[in-house]
Amino acid sequence: MMTRKLAESRIILVRCPNWVGDIVMATPAFDCLRENFAKAKIIAVLKRNARGIVKDGPWFDGLIDCEDKSLSGLRRMRAEIRQWKPDVAIVFPNSIRSALTVRLSGVREIYGYRRNFRGFLLSGGPKPIRSGHQVLPIPTTEYYLGICRWLGLKIPDQIKPRLFIGEKVRRHADSLIQKYGIRNQDLVIGFNPGASFGSSKRWPSEYFAELAGFCQDNLGARILLFGGPGEEDIARDIVRRSHANIINTVPDQVDLELLKPLIQRCNLLVTNDTGPRHYAVALDVPVVVIMGPIDPRLTDSNLERTIIIRKNLDCSPCHKKVCPREHECMRQITPKEVFAAVEDLLKTNRQYGPFSISKKMA
Repeated sequence: MMTRKLAESRIILVRCPNWVGDIVMATPAFDCLRENFAKAKIIAVLKRNARGIVKDGPWFDGLIDCEDKSLSGLRRMRAEIRQWKPDVAIVFPNSIRSALTVRLSGVREIYGYRRNFRGFLLSGGPKPIRSGHQVLPIPTTEYYLGICRWLGLKIPDQIKPRLFIGEKVRRHADSLIQKYGIRNQDLVIGFNPGASFGSSKRWPSEYFAELAGFCQDNLGARILLFGGPGEEDIARDIVRRSHANIINTVPDQVDLELLKPLIQRCNLLVTNDTGPRHYAVALDVPVVVIMGPIDPRLTDSNLERTIIIRKNLDCSPCHKKVCPREHECMRQITPKEVFAAVEDLLKTNRQYGPFSISKKMA
C-alpha cells in the first residue's frame, strides 16, 4: 500500500528496534528499504551504544541518537530529526513512545505496526496476527519485513541478517587476537554468558566454567569470554571457577562494533539467547544457544548452523526478566549436554570459516 508521498520520498526516517538482537534481525528489512529507495537518504534513529551494530553497513546515510527517555534528550532528538525534514518515517518498535516522539518531531506520515493503542499516531501499517486477544509469535525477521510487505515493497530474495566490518575495527580486533596469543590454526570457541534482558536468560556461571574445561580438555579449544558493561563480575566468576585458561575480553571493553570481528574469528559461539547469538548468525558462525524464558518462535529463522538447547517446562515461555522460581529452565541444561551440542555442531560445520578445526576433532 505504497502512497505517492512514500514512493517519492527523498528522506526517510527509520526508528530502529531497541534491543541488540532485534536490530540484527531487522537488517533484512533495512536491506529492503535500501533496495526500494536507492536514491533516498535514509536516516536511522537508534541508541548511541548500538551505532556499532549498523556501522559500515549500506543502509543509512545518517544516524540520530535515540534519547527519548529524558526531556533534554528528547529535545535534542527532535531538533536533529527536524533538521533532516523527513518525508516519511518507518517505526519498528511497537511502543506508543516510539511513534509519539517521531510525531512530535514533525513527521506527519508514519508507518509501523498498529498495536498497543497507537493507531491514531500512524498513517498506516499492518496489524499483528492474533489468536483471540493474544499476538501470535512469529520470527522477528519476518515480523519486521511485515511492515515492508504492507507497504508494497519488493522483498529481497535472500532473507538473512547481515553485519559489516570496517578495516579500522578489523585491525583493532587483529591486534587483540595477537595479544591473546591466538594463532590461525587454533580452534576458538566464544562464550557469551551475559544477557542485558535480565537474569532469567543467564545460564549459571559455574556451568560455563565447567563447559570451558570440557572444551579445553577434549578439543584443545581456546576460550574467548565476552561480556558487556555491568557483566564484569559474571566474567570474573567464570574465570575463577574454571581450570581452563579462559581469555577474558571484558577488561578490553569490547563494544558492539568490536564484538563483530571477534565473534567472526570464533569457530563456534556458545551463548545465552541474547544479542551476540544473532551476530553469529549474521556472520555465519555456528552457534549453540542456551534458551530459557523466551518463546523460541520469535527467533525461528536462519537456524541452519544453530543448535538450540531448551527445556519445555510448564512455566515456559514466561518472558519474565527475573525467574520467580528456581530457574529450572536454565539449571536443567547441563554442561555435558551443551558440550555434546558443541561437538556435534563443530563436526557438521568443518567447512565454515577460515580456521582449521583442532586435530583432536579427528
